[in-house]
This record gives sequence, C-alpha cells and structure tokens, in this order.
Amino acid sequence: MISYADLIRLYEPYHPVHGPTDPDAVIDALLQDAGSAGFVQRYPLPEGQGQRRQWIQAALTIRPPGNLPEALCDSIDRLLQQELADKVITQASDLPVLPLQEIEHTAISIWNGDISTLQIGAVTNAANSQMLGCFQPFHACIDNVIQCAAGPRLREDCHRIIQSQGHDEATGDAKITRAYNLPADYVLHTVGPIIPDRRPTDLQAGQLASCYRNCLAVTAAAGVHSLAFCGISTGVFGYPPVRAAEVALQAVFDWLRDNPGKIDHVVFNTYGAEATAIYNTAIGRYQ
Repeated sequence: MISYADLIRLYEPYHPVHGPTDPDAVIDALLQDAGSAGFVQRYPLPEGQGQRRQWIQAALTIRPPGNLPEALCDSIDRLLQQELADKVITQASDLPVLPLQEIEHTAISIWNGDISTLQIGAVTNAANSQMLGCFQPFHACIDNVIQCAAGPRLREDCHRIIQSQGHDEATGDAKITRAYNLPADYVLHTVGPIIPDRRPTDLQAGQLASCYRNCLAVTAAAGVHSLAFCGISTGVFGYPPVRAAEVALQAVFDWLRDNPGKIDHVVFNTYGAEATAIYNTAIGRYQ
C-alpha cells in the first residue's frame, strides 16, 4: 500500500499529448508563465534555434514547482515526445542476463547506457532530500538528466509528496512516481548518503543499502516487476564507486533472496567503461 498514490495519481495511465510542435510553442507558453517570469526577465531569448532549445531547458530546470499551467505542460509534452521518438530506445528485455545461480527468480543485467533511454518498469533517480531535482541548468547529474527528459510534471509530483509528508525525504528512503515522457513507466526517487571525505562510515553504508532495499520494496508494492538502478551516491555525493558497488550488490541480492518472485528483472546501469568494469568485477563472486 503506497500512501501517496492517490495524491499523485500513481496508478492512472499517463497519456502524453502528441502532435507536431517546435520550440517556439514552448517558448510562447514560458513567456506567459508566471513561474518562469524571473528567468525570462533575467535571460533574454536567444536567436539561434539550438540556443532557444537550451534556453527552454534552462528555464524549466530553474522553474520552481507549483502553479504549473496545463497549456505549458501540453506544449512541453509534445516537444519531449517528439524528441523521444528520435532517440534510440533500449528494451530491458533485450539485455544480456548474467548467469547467477544464487538468484534463481530474477534476471540480472549490467548495462552501460543512458538510463533515460531505457524501456523498463522503473528507473532509479539519485535524488536530493527535497526531491525536486537539480536547479542547475545543464548540470551532468542523473537527477537533472531524468527531470529534463521526463518533463516538469515529475517535479510537481515530488513537490506534492514532500508537501504532504511535511518534511524532506530521509536518507535511505524511496518514493515512486510516474515517469511521464521517459520510456520507463515509473521513476524511483531515493536519497543516498553524502560522503564529502569519500570515507563512508558503517552508518552511511547502511543508508546506501537501505536505498537499494527500499527501491525494491516500493517497486514491488507498486506492482512493478522490473527496475534499473543507477550508481546511487557515486556522483557528486562522493561515495567511492568500488565500495558502493559492493554495497549495492549485497543489498539487492539479499533482498531478492528474501523476496523470491517479487521482481523479475534488475538492471545495474553503469554509464561508463570504468563503472561497468567495477560492477563486472564485483559481481564475479556471485557467479
């Protein structure tokens, strides 16, 4: 039972608006949007087409949640759906499965790719405690990548959840929302520990393990049977990637053994040759 499901219409199928559009339609809606007024006044609209698309992305990244006009959402949906149609989408069901004898009921894959282009039940977002995404335009964090590809409705859902619970999301917890303009069906938002000195304590290792366990539990509770994990806390949060992979694999495999048949497919999304090598090495002891 997910307490906030009705609040964000979690189980209501999302039908994005399709149709021909161009960035100018979104620009017109942004120019009329009170929530974007500060950005619009500070940053004049550029002339070049590519620069105008970047201006849109920056405006939406900076825009705070609340009072989101439906006309703006519809214009953005058309644009993002048009861009989604031009992307190469990876089907999770097509990924190679590792031969892991210890995990009998769940397929396990390691995939080096862009998680925002993966068709799967749910993808994991390494969120901050406000769960509102990154407000820095073009920042290369996964939170920004997912928010920009999904569209502003994702931020609205997270804002409603935080407002409803009355406090920031605790480290190690997880929430689930619809994925909107992503090819996945849902997004899991989890807050990993921050390790400024890159020396995680036992407490922080436990918090990271909780991120993985709670994502699996929330996925199963929502009736979703497949999910992709990003490298939670390994980016700007500073968790050493090798140690993070060890924690991730142990936490996930322990949960799967304790909950057989709940999840059909788990993908560890590595995004880069170095992270892929780390996971391939770490998972060797389970083969």
